Amino acid sequence: MCVGDQVSEIIIKNADILLTMDDRRTELQRADIVLRAGVIVGVGQGLQSSGEVINARGCVVTPGLVNTHHHLYQSLTRAVPGGQNALLFGWLQTLYPVWERFGPEEMRVSATVGLCELALSGCSLSSDHLYLYPNGARLDDTIEAAMQVGMRFHPTRGAMSIGESDGGLPPDSLVEREEAILSDCIRVIDRFHDASEGSMCRVGVAPCSPFSVSRDLMRDAAVLARDKGVMLHTHLAENDEDVRYSLEKFGCRPGQYAEDLGWTGADVWHAHCVKLNGQEIDLFAKSGTGVAHCPCSNCRLGSGIAPVRGMRDAGVKVGLGVDGSASNDTGNLMAEARQAMLLQRVTRGADAMSAREALEIATRGGAEVLGRDDCGQISVGKRGDIAIWDVSGIESAGSWDPAALLLAGPMKVRHLLVEGRPVVRDFQMVTVDLPRIIERQNQLARRLAEAL
Repeated sequence: MCVGDQVSEIIIKNADILLTMDDRRTELQRADIVLRAGVIVGVGQGLQSSGEVINARGCVVTPGLVNTHHHLYQSLTRAVPGGQNALLFGWLQTLYPVWERFGPEEMRVSATVGLCELALSGCSLSSDHLYLYPNGARLDDTIEAAMQVGMRFHPTRGAMSIGESDGGLPPDSLVEREEAILSDCIRVIDRFHDASEGSMCRVGVAPCSPFSVSRDLMRDAAVLARDKGVMLHTHLAENDEDVRYSLEKFGCRPGQYAEDLGWTGADVWHAHCVKLNGQEIDLFAKSGTGVAHCPCSNCRLGSGIAPVRGMRDAGVKVGLGVDGSASNDTGNLMAEARQAMLLQRVTRGADAMSAREALEIATRGGAEVLGRDDCGQISVGKRGDIAIWDVSGIESAGSWDPAALLLAGPMKVRHLLVEGRPVVRDFQMVTVDLPRIIERQNQLARRLAEAL
């Protein structure tokens, strides 16, 4: 694995403010953190260590951020003409002909770029929803990218099985046989899934959406995932078109469809959920079903504003997702958290969501959605995923509360540790040659554009 050097012990010293996101939501001033072999072994003031010292004076320290929904391959198709002003279904139909030209290199390079972009925004753990596999591409390509970057990863083996000729949205060239889909799910789980505490890679099962797979595949995928002990993920209730499709094709709302097919429970999280009604929110709360809230993508595609305040108040687990870079069009998780806060204020008032609550959703909230009680907080025994934010710059100049990062703070992390390993140092990636990767990404994007 090509990642930052594993240092046996690190001490982060003199953080101006430490936002732990522990059970008490403790905040400490002039605080230290000791990491040993990738695990937090000390949190407090005046700690001592013989290990490497990271000076956090002038910084706010948080847990690494957690991204609960992404399509990493889409970083290769940002701002594509024809899709810039389209709603969800039209946007997809514009992009499908581009994506069907991808192959293994496109998947690997775009995933590397997307993960680096996340890391530079303080993200230490990301899921990914890869649901198309043209020209020999495999989930393995994105897992390889995550290993190189050093990101904690939760890839999901997505799929589409109903093409245009059968009444679905995607072209027939991008759908797979359902037997082949289930077989490959088993392959990638058996090869890559690690259920142990501190795991760097857990695999999920993720049929793309109710409008691109059959009822049988949804049901069979749930059975397979539970047999293997892995989580389930899909898109749900993303916009009005999505809800209309469910009512017309299935005779019920998306939440009822999910429940009928076994797609609720603590081992399930759904992306978007913009159009959930009160009954569906109660269903998710009672069943422990999680939600990946993607505010920037929902704005970009005109899908609406998800009822996050109502979900949180009802007890639904909510995390953040940047979604694909073809619909965001960036992958900055701090910007996503700020957008989440602002949208709830637009709909519910200025006191609807604080900067600290939005940051909690971006850290501990996301970890809970992904079933990672070993991540998302800074406390003894948890994994050493730490984001260090320099608040001495212009973004925080004049701030009376530097810990309110989403009101007045940087959008780029100074240092990022994942499992105690440096991934970002002094605002730069240290695990990969990012300029070279960006150059290759741009070459691939030009080649795709010219081919069309």
